[in-house]
Amino acid sequence: MEDTIAAIATPPGEGGIGIIRISGSDAVRIIEQIFAPKNKKLWEQKTSHRLYLGHIVDKNKNQPIDEVLVSIMKSPKSFTGEDVVEINCHGGYLPLTLILELVLASGARLAGPGEFSKRAFLNGRLDLAQAEAIIDVIRATSQSGLTAAVNQLQGGLSKQVEKLRADLLRILAYLEASIDFPEDEIEALSAREITEVLTLVLHETHRMLEGFNAGKIYREGLKTVIVGKPNVGKSSLLNALVRENRAIVTEIPGTTRDVIEEIISFGGIALKIVDTAGIRETEDLVEKIGVEKSKALLMEADLVLVVLDAAHGIDAADEEILQMVKQSGKKYLVLLNKIDVAKEKENKVLVEHDHILEISAKEEIGLDQLERTIKNLLLAGQIAPNSEKLVTRYRHYEALQRAERHIKETLSALKRNMPADFLSIDLKAAWEALGEITGSTVSEDILDRIFADFCIGK
Repeated sequence: MEDTIAAIATPPGEGGIGIIRISGSDAVRIIEQIFAPKNKKLWEQKTSHRLYLGHIVDKNKNQPIDEVLVSIMKSPKSFTGEDVVEINCHGGYLPLTLILELVLASGARLAGPGEFSKRAFLNGRLDLAQAEAIIDVIRATSQSGLTAAVNQLQGGLSKQVEKLRADLLRILAYLEASIDFPEDEIEALSAREITEVLTLVLHETHRMLEGFNAGKIYREGLKTVIVGKPNVGKSSLLNALVRENRAIVTEIPGTTRDVIEEIISFGGIALKIVDTAGIRETEDLVEKIGVEKSKALLMEADLVLVVLDAAHGIDAADEEILQMVKQSGKKYLVLLNKIDVAKEKENKVLVEHDHILEISAKEEIGLDQLERTIKNLLLAGQIAPNSEKLVTRYRHYEALQRAERHIKETLSALKRNMPADFLSIDLKAAWEALGEITGSTVSEDILDRIFADFCIGK
């Protein structure tokens, strides 16, 4: 990390402000070459964490490029832990590109994806779980997802993991000391004490694993597929949920022939709503393709909303769809739509289904109850998004699984009165697995894979 890196840190496109970020030992020297301050006396002091007004100038052409605000954040009190300079210019393609070219020509190197965050990790400003949370904050599509990401960015998960590692390390240190110095007087830990500590760690690890389902929902949202016969109100339901006329609604069956997708925040959860073609037997080639897509999407769903027409009653085609959904093993809700015009309730076919709601997509009746039911069905009793024990990433989940397995092996060996060197093998493996979450024991190739997922400039 001896070189100095630079990149545009704001999204592409036009905006009021664009930011070029520079990090490294030459950051201040580079800005001195291209910045003409309005107040030269103040600029000479180069006070950290202060904004300076001036122009970026191409001195070879003696031509100002843009009026800017420059900030200097001196090491170690910066995001990366290095000297950092940020140039706030106007957010158009040309000023950003020309300024970046000047910075690179003055000695900086173009940063790779996630390289600023990677330097923050390597310099001890963030641990790995916190660094990963940056991209989750950026990509959050719901309040719950944002809350979970911010909590992880603040070190919530890391504190819990490091507490468990500290408990394991205390036992591990005792075991290894007893192996290396068998004749010395070492403070004894009984098998009962070791078992108590490991059982507590195992319980906490298991609790975190159980919360992964909720964590995945908070972070990624739910793929929610709307299915049913043609003309039962699927598209009306989509429009009501997204609060705009996203799908065409007519009295003609089979209007929706392709898949329509929208993302909404529903009860604090991101729902990736998918409106599908009505499922029925048809000779229309285009509609038939849409029906097959509907059936395929059903198998990919996290949640299925089965829409039935309460006004016209439930027929054999509805029953077939209900059975298909039930046999898929997916979590589902049955929505009796058009209750505003229904003459009587349909119950005879629905007794075997647990979650049945009466709604009117057109009149927006029952949508509040739908929101509450979805939350209760998927998140009742689950870990809250601001919990330190919440696990949102599969990488963390897999590391916890390995830690749990090794702790169980240690407890099993302890019951069989196995010697300390046998116990320490699995115990150390559990400690290292937990360390992969925060980056304490992570390999370089894993680091590369993680930060490759970031944007350039982050």
